[in-house]
Amino acid sequence: MMGQGAHAALALVLLLLLLWRQAAPIEVPQDPKILQDLKQPPTIVKQSVKDYIVDPRDNIIIECEAKGNPVPTFSWRRNGKFFNIGKDPRVTMRKRSGTLEIGFRSGGRPEDYEGEYQCFASNEFGVALSNKILLRVSKAPLWPKEVLEPVVVTEGSPLVLLCNPPPGLPPPFTFWMNNAMTPIPQDKRVSMGLNGDLYFSNVLAKDAHTDYSCNARFLFTHTIQQKNPFTLKVQPKEPYNDTSYNATDPYGGRRVAESTPTFLSPSGSESSKMVLRDEQLLLECIAAGLPTPTIKWFKKGGDLPGRKVKFENFNKTLKIVNVSEEDAGEYVCMANNQLGSIRHSIFVQVKAAPYWLDKPTNLVLAPDENGRLVCRANGNPKPNIQWLINGQPVDSSPPNLSRQVLGDTIIFRSVQMGSSAVYQCNASNQHGYLLANAFVSVLDMPPRMLGPKNQLIKVIENNRTFLDCPFFGSPLPELRWFKNGQGSGLDGGQYRVYINGTLEIKRARSEDEGTYTCVANSILGTAENQVRLEVKEQTRIVRAPERQSAIRGSTAHFDCKVKSDPSLSVTVTWTKDDKPLQLGWRLRKDDESLTIPNVNEGDEGMYTCTVKSEIDQDMASARLTVLEEASLNPSVSSALPPDRPEPPMDLDLSDPAARSVRLTWIPGNDNRSPITQFLVQFEEDHWEPGRWQNLSTYPGDLNSVILQLAPFVNYQFRVIAINSVGQSQPSRPSPRYKTSGAAPDAIPRGLRGWGSKKDDMEITWEPLLDLERNGPNLHYNVWWRLKDSGDEWSNVTTIGSKHVIHNTETYVPYEIKIQARNEFGAAPESNVVIGYSGEDKPTDAPTGLRVSKVESTTANIHWKPVALNSVQGEFKEYRLYYWRESSLVAGLVVSKEKKTKGFFSTVAEPSGILSDLVPYSKYKMFMVVANSRFESPPSNTVEFITKEGVPDAPKFFRINRRGFDTLQLEWGKPLEPNGILVGYLLKYQTVNGTRLGHPQFKNLLPNETEFTLRLPDRSVRYKFFLSARTQEGAGEVFADESPHFANEGNKTVKVVAVKQQPPITVADLIAGATYSLRVYSHELNSVSSESVSFKTKPAYIDQVDIATQGWFIGLMCAIALIILILLIVCFIKRSRGGKYPGGGCVTGFTKYLVRDKKDLPLDPVDQKDQDGSFDYHSDEDNKPLQGSQTSLDGNVKESDDSLVDYGEGGDGQFNEDGSFIGQYTVKKDKDETEGNESSEATSPVNAIYSLA
Repeated sequence: MMGQGAHAALALVLLLLLLWRQAAPIEVPQDPKILQDLKQPPTIVKQSVKDYIVDPRDNIIIECEAKGNPVPTFSWRRNGKFFNIGKDPRVTMRKRSGTLEIGFRSGGRPEDYEGEYQCFASNEFGVALSNKILLRVSKAPLWPKEVLEPVVVTEGSPLVLLCNPPPGLPPPFTFWMNNAMTPIPQDKRVSMGLNGDLYFSNVLAKDAHTDYSCNARFLFTHTIQQKNPFTLKVQPKEPYNDTSYNATDPYGGRRVAESTPTFLSPSGSESSKMVLRDEQLLLECIAAGLPTPTIKWFKKGGDLPGRKVKFENFNKTLKIVNVSEEDAGEYVCMANNQLGSIRHSIFVQVKAAPYWLDKPTNLVLAPDENGRLVCRANGNPKPNIQWLINGQPVDSSPPNLSRQVLGDTIIFRSVQMGSSAVYQCNASNQHGYLLANAFVSVLDMPPRMLGPKNQLIKVIENNRTFLDCPFFGSPLPELRWFKNGQGSGLDGGQYRVYINGTLEIKRARSEDEGTYTCVANSILGTAENQVRLEVKEQTRIVRAPERQSAIRGSTAHFDCKVKSDPSLSVTVTWTKDDKPLQLGWRLRKDDESLTIPNVNEGDEGMYTCTVKSEIDQDMASARLTVLEEASLNPSVSSALPPDRPEPPMDLDLSDPAARSVRLTWIPGNDNRSPITQFLVQFEEDHWEPGRWQNLSTYPGDLNSVILQLAPFVNYQFRVIAINSVGQSQPSRPSPRYKTSGAAPDAIPRGLRGWGSKKDDMEITWEPLLDLERNGPNLHYNVWWRLKDSGDEWSNVTTIGSKHVIHNTETYVPYEIKIQARNEFGAAPESNVVIGYSGEDKPTDAPTGLRVSKVESTTANIHWKPVALNSVQGEFKEYRLYYWRESSLVAGLVVSKEKKTKGFFSTVAEPSGILSDLVPYSKYKMFMVVANSRFESPPSNTVEFITKEGVPDAPKFFRINRRGFDTLQLEWGKPLEPNGILVGYLLKYQTVNGTRLGHPQFKNLLPNETEFTLRLPDRSVRYKFFLSARTQEGAGEVFADESPHFANEGNKTVKVVAVKQQPPITVADLIAGATYSLRVYSHELNSVSSESVSFKTKPAYIDQVDIATQGWFIGLMCAIALIILILLIVCFIKRSRGGKYPGGGCVTGFTKYLVRDKKDLPLDPVDQKDQDGSFDYHSDEDNKPLQGSQTSLDGNVKESDDSLVDYGEGGDGQFNEDGSFIGQYTVKKDKDETEGNESSEATSPVNAIYSLA
């Protein structure tokens, strides 16, 4: 039975299509003569809003305005019943209007007039309805009287101060203030929620106040009402240590218990929210905790809509404006502090009040014509469509054989006079309704001419010309053009008749002159009008003014000879620097020139000659330069520097064609540098008016070119001259030239089909560029069908760049193609592309996940595959989630961050290798199958343990000298032991240049992290290799060389940022030191040069170490004995009354000694640098004899290249702070000390000073 009914309905539709003769609805011109005689049903033009809230202090005005012919009359319904305005003295209706005014001067309450109002506008042709206007009176109730007890809270605890404003209409705007009428400061910790409550994430002692007051501001009454203030008392847990508040320590040094985050609003782990389409979505999460938690927002299964989303109230509120269906889903807010985190899920549903897809519009038809009214609306849930006629349901109106209601469409066939009416379409669901009026007017009117009679039109030769003939009639008349009252109608060739009656002459010539007659004909009569066309010669300047230089006091002369049509009168005007030129006793002008006698500096400038007729104009410019007499000397003139060229002049268009035109111009002065190029630019006045764009460039020896143009563009052109100095100013624009329209040539690019939901497919493409449209009314024909189905193509026509196909199966392929079309025709069809409908979550999970052949860093993975049709989308990969659960090394903390690895396999028994695992660890893993958007449920979870491996390198390795013959080695345990450490292997050998000595080995216990090595020869350098060991063997080696000198310490590593091109200078080096240098990239440390070594020149003379020589020691003892004897002699003589006192004796000896050795340097104790720092070493483990260290010129050299200066640690790590970084390492020779100082005494005199 259902099959037979479907076949019958299909046959009925096909029969209707065969009988249908669609006529385009008539567009009534807005001509006063037509509108005066045109009879039309009413149309509502102004009405109050649906939800109408009024101020009780004002009169109530409910608007309802309508137009129609005859003038409509008005009536009202209130709460569904007729509202008798005449019986209520407070209610009046404005004249020639339906607007109601309700006044209360004589008493009455506005609340008595609350209700639902609807306006009816009617005349003899129909009745139009307004929306149902819900009238409500604004209310501003008072706060309820209440006594608020003081709020006592422990410091660090959360708190909510309730506002509970009175329910006003509309709802009030709430805010919190204190008694001083200043707002309560709000921040990340303290803020007001959407409900008006004041939330404290944690309470501080400084929050204790007695004046927390919630305020409500009512918009209509402009009043603010204040709630009784709260008194907040905070109980501290410990005495306060400081009377001032410190932002970095708000608890004044007291210990307040910290707490993990909890949600104050909303409660629980999840909640739901419903929002209407195009409205504003507000989601709120406020958390308590100490420290104050931070809030972050996510959307499951996708990203937050970046362009529409905003975060407010210190990230506690997420706002999305203009909500659409794509914004539905699960939103997650996460609150976290250093103690933990908590999440809350908000499930957002997007519903929609009805909105228009195709709103019905007025329909004007002639008798016996066909037409239709379409009313399409969408919403969530799907709205119900109801048709009314003149305010009554169509179902209850008298039957009409010329009208048929088919769901959202009413079809009219062979309409007759007297069937005019106003139809209403009501689309409604539980969230709202839409009401639209659309009248059907059956009109018969004989043809009429709307333009002026016997118009004279003058045009310029070779220009495109349009002859207008506006007309109207019902039924729409047929229009034809005739020339000089003879021949058949004009259409084709260089003539084209538009649908609005305009005749186009593509290129007017003298033979086109004459009288043109347009005739409009219909079954109701004939009307005609005439237009006389005269073709005139173009007005142009044939001898233009030229750039010239004149001596001050001489006469300047500019030509401006004009050629024009003899029948046109022309006027010639001159301007200087774009301002009108004041002609007086000195400046003289005739029909062909301008003369400027007795030239002075004020006459210098740009002179423009403008020639105008009644229908066109032309202009040309030239510059006058005023010079001193010597400037006209050719040698001086030739010495002037070249300059930019003058702009081209006299742009002219000729040889018009469908897609080209010839542009000709006169080049300006080249200003002593030949013009090499001309740049032609264009501007069009439709898509980007006022914006000049480059069209093409041409060689400098051309001044007439054919421009290739796009169809249906109204161009104007300008030219720029270019020489070696630069570009000229643009020329004056050419006359406009509009190319004729054509079908599009381009095929829309980027055609693709993809699913945004599991049951739809979005077909998208890139719209044609503005200059690719080629004509008006651009739209796109889109076709689609299931791939390989052989079905008929489904198609749609749209002006957008997207079309959504709903109710598709999940992830099925479609064939898609597209074609652009305008009023002039269609472009070629695109190639067929394959698109897919939306994907859904995979239904099956991989099974049988297991591991085999587990090594220290790898494991083989096996699983059973899923059926590909269960993926419900494009199969991307089997995605393995794995993480390191723990290390088998006791006490080692590991990161449990999940990692993923994808496996693409379609074999029956898939497998893969999981690599880069950490040895001696417990791992967990599970697997999902993934398509482009979703993942399947997880497989079984598998645990496995990796085998023991070799350890990483020691964390650090330092070599320090503790004496002349002792090295102290220190190291750190490996960050990843990769097993149970069984010890360390130390290998060391001597280094002499490139030669290595015999290696020596030392096994160390696993709990040892330092080792002391005694050196048989302190002058020998050693190289050390240290590695940790497990049962699997030795791990990565850490290698380093010993320092060369006892006071050298570690290597000094200096990093220098290099920001310029090589070569560069490396400064602040130490004299006589050996350096190793390399250059590497800051971004990519692996990009590095090889190391090079060099040695700086010495700054002092090597001296022999004689401090340990036997003869030197003996000599020092002899000198000491002599000094002792002299002192004894001096004291004996003094005690016997000798000539010299003891002190004088010593002083005299010292002076003698100094004079005798005056070329010797001072002791370091007495010698300073300019900055006042002493060079003195007192290392207990390395304490050389005190002595002087001199350079070749006798000045003390002090090193400034130390680890302290470079900010380096003892382990010699690199700093990175530049794109390329130079690194050099000091290797000091055996004879040196830091700062170029000897570590031992170098002369007997120094020894004397030491003794002294």
